[in-house]
Amino acid sequence: MSDIYIAGIAMTVFGRHFERSIDDLAGEALRGALKDAGCDAGAIGAAFYAGITSGPLQGQLSIPGQVVFSKIGIEGIAVHNVENACASGSTAVHLAGQALRSGACDVALALGAEKMNVADKAKSFALFEAGWDVSRVEENFASLMKLGEGVHAPPGSESDRPYSRFMSVYAALCRYHMKTYGTTQRQIAAVSSKNHLHSVHNPYSQFRQPFTIDEVLAAPPITYPITLPMCAPVSDGAAAAILCTEAGLRRIGADRRCCIRIAASVIRSFTHRGIDEPEKNIGRLAALQAYEQASLGPEDMDVAEVHDASAMGEIIQAENLQLVPIGQGGPAAEGGEFTLGGRIPINPSGGLESKGHPLGATGIGQLYELVTQLRGEAGARQVRGARHAIQENGGGFQGIEEAALAVHILSKT
Repeated sequence: MSDIYIAGIAMTVFGRHFERSIDDLAGEALRGALKDAGCDAGAIGAAFYAGITSGPLQGQLSIPGQVVFSKIGIEGIAVHNVENACASGSTAVHLAGQALRSGACDVALALGAEKMNVADKAKSFALFEAGWDVSRVEENFASLMKLGEGVHAPPGSESDRPYSRFMSVYAALCRYHMKTYGTTQRQIAAVSSKNHLHSVHNPYSQFRQPFTIDEVLAAPPITYPITLPMCAPVSDGAAAAILCTEAGLRRIGADRRCCIRIAASVIRSFTHRGIDEPEKNIGRLAALQAYEQASLGPEDMDVAEVHDASAMGEIIQAENLQLVPIGQGGPAAEGGEFTLGGRIPINPSGGLESKGHPLGATGIGQLYELVTQLRGEAGARQVRGARHAIQENGGGFQGIEEAALAVHILSKT
């Protein structure tokens, strides 16, 4: 297959942008990506728009990409709207790469944007209830809660404030991991503390406040063993990437020193595996496929960005990506292996817990961090000598795992 490159990439600060529109956020990301690539919008042959909140929150139930793009200078080309839950942005990048390989164009745009903070908070939380089979919500919820049975929740470890039921699902997965592999709440808190410490050095992060492990443990509870700093916030923001073939790079005159090759791009969906079959986890299967595509292995990865909607997600995905053996993610986190300067730094951006989680923009935001790392432009959060990077981005829930999941491997040229 022909090589595909990220020639330009950019993101907005993720956060609570009550005063800004989705068009404004998307426009900032697009202008940044075009400037980074050294081209103008006229060079783009196809565009992929990732977003899932325009319909329920802004009432734009159809053609959100065409509407947003028409306001920020892109029209007349093929526009594809992508909705794949929290994996939408990564899916847009994957599809842009397919368009390039097909010969449909030689320069393509993937852009994700969300405006999630609205006056009616209940509407924002309701979004997450659509991330699984809505015809079987109570049945699904009850079966997932059983995963956490057998782990005692201490008094006062359940919030009396409303939150997404997906946090209860994450907590059940935490408790299953705790009773199966001996993972502790302190190890999960170590992930959160590390990510908040990383975020101090990321100017695009929604939160930039460091927390010690003890401060994470003492923070307001969500549901045991999860506390507030272990959770991704509701975020607004946008991110955009300009992808090119070799011919596209030549046409726009891109600086090859700044172009990062997409060595692997994989999208998978869930299977009806058993909870006692971790080797069949969607993330593990996607990672194996990506390593094969890239002709690389987990030992070659220098840095990773993974989907930590809760801190437990990082532990699970570090194991799925084979960065540590199954069951060893907790001890590795507590031992500093995932910290900047450690054996395999994970989420130097601060992760979703700190950087934020504007659903459709999240995956492209992760890729922004990895491109920045591979270019050596990450400043105080730079992973020294990084040449290969891996990203994991999941979305929705079916069975006992993500409904959709993306893995990308990027390589320095």
